[in-house]
Amino acid sequence: MVAGEASGDLLAAPLIAELEARRPELSFYGIGGPKMQALGFVADYPMDKLAVRGYVEALRHVREISAIRKRLAARLLADPPAAFIGVDAPDFNLGLEQRLKRAGIPTVHYVSPSIWAWRAWRIGKIARSVTHMLALFPFEPALYERAGVPVTYVGHPLADIIPLEVNKEDARAQLRLPRAKRVVALLPGSRLSELQYMAEPFVKTARRLQEEVEDIHFVCPMATRETRELFETALRHHAASELSLTLLFGHSHDALAAADLALVASGTATLEAALFKTPMVITYRMSPLTAALMRRMRRLPYVGLPNILAGEFLVPELLQEKATPAALSAALIALMRDGDAQRRQRERFHDIHLTLRQGAAQKAADAVLAVLDRARG
Repeated sequence: MVAGEASGDLLAAPLIAELEARRPELSFYGIGGPKMQALGFVADYPMDKLAVRGYVEALRHVREISAIRKRLAARLLADPPAAFIGVDAPDFNLGLEQRLKRAGIPTVHYVSPSIWAWRAWRIGKIARSVTHMLALFPFEPALYERAGVPVTYVGHPLADIIPLEVNKEDARAQLRLPRAKRVVALLPGSRLSELQYMAEPFVKTARRLQEEVEDIHFVCPMATRETRELFETALRHHAASELSLTLLFGHSHDALAAADLALVASGTATLEAALFKTPMVITYRMSPLTAALMRRMRRLPYVGLPNILAGEFLVPELLQEKATPAALSAALIALMRDGDAQRRQRERFHDIHLTLRQGAAQKAADAVLAVLDRARG
């Protein structure tokens, strides 16, 4: 198995647990994170080596990442596993899967690449690389069926893990957040490459909000020690020591459960916020060249997962040059003051939650075991 970042670790761990429960003789190794390793997964390489987002950003690490893929491929081809499961990370996994599938090793890809958003041209490569696709979203299977790729809609594991209703007061008490204040969650991303672009605008936005809104408190979960250090550097550089802020290591779900509103970097965290029914504003910044390339390939008018699933601009999106502290704070204040907009987001988030709540680990395990059994003949 190869999972290249925190969201992949979160997806893979329940699948490993389900497969181990059904087939105790199975063992798992490759690239994975702490949740996978807690279940006995053997990580041959650190997961954070692959956690790079954006074309320009990836170029800086291409030599190291290519070397890891080459070594891993050599090992798997020399000593073939019963199956390979690539968890997201398509830029790393699809090329590896193509070599393995050609050698007769069954390949399962868990999380469809965003062919519906901007990568339709990749469907041919996916067909050559993937024995079976596990799709998280209900509109994806039809795309693969038309291309002749075996596919199973499994729903999203987060929709199974996150309860339909949460107790905000309990979450605040657990994190020792002030009960009487309006709590805003800040989620600037889980990768170092994201924090390099997002830390400063998030800190400046929080400063502006605190100046304009009384009784406000921020809670900011950090995925790693390195991302926390980057965020703390931004706090120091922008004289934000007086910010009413609780900085956490992990606990992103608790933070979203406790928050009244959230400012979220585009990615899996926006889906998590939606599943916690937390009204939000979505933002993202990356290198100008990467942003220009992605704009040319984009097929949908929105990038945030809640908007893609809703099929409309349900959640405000402020991207790239529009993601200024002034604009972000204005969008959050507007949402803060608009009870109808908050209510509408929550209602649609509830519908999305029900759609994605499919028992993903069980359905994914069914599909993986069917692939294994077919390979054995």
